[in-house]
Amino acid sequence: MSSQHASLAAGRWQTLPLVEQLANVGSDVARAHRWQEKDPPLCEKAFVRALELLDLTIGDPRWKGRRKELTRVRELLCDAMLGGKEYGSDLASLDRYFYPFAVAARAGR
Repeated sequence: MSSQHASLAAGRWQTLPLVEQLANVGSDVARAHRWQEKDPPLCEKAFVRALELLDLTIGDPRWKGRRKELTRVRELLCDAMLGGKEYGSDLASLDRYFYPFAVAARAGR
């Protein structure tokens, strides 16, 4: 776990509602998408952060009944970073998937 997410992994992440967790994952997916062609190392760092946050979400016991969807999103994110060879996924479509979570999280504040 990166030091950037150490406080989240220490328990703070489990205090956030699902919509906020997914909005945060989506922020890093959006960053990965933005940097994909411009700066591959920055893209990779954002991808790793998104995976870390998604793994924390998958491990959150409150979402036990949603793990199938969450693990599928993780699988699609990995596929997108590997060129979409398995499922034809891409970062642009995943960015669109996560965007409503950001809107909902913002509206809930």
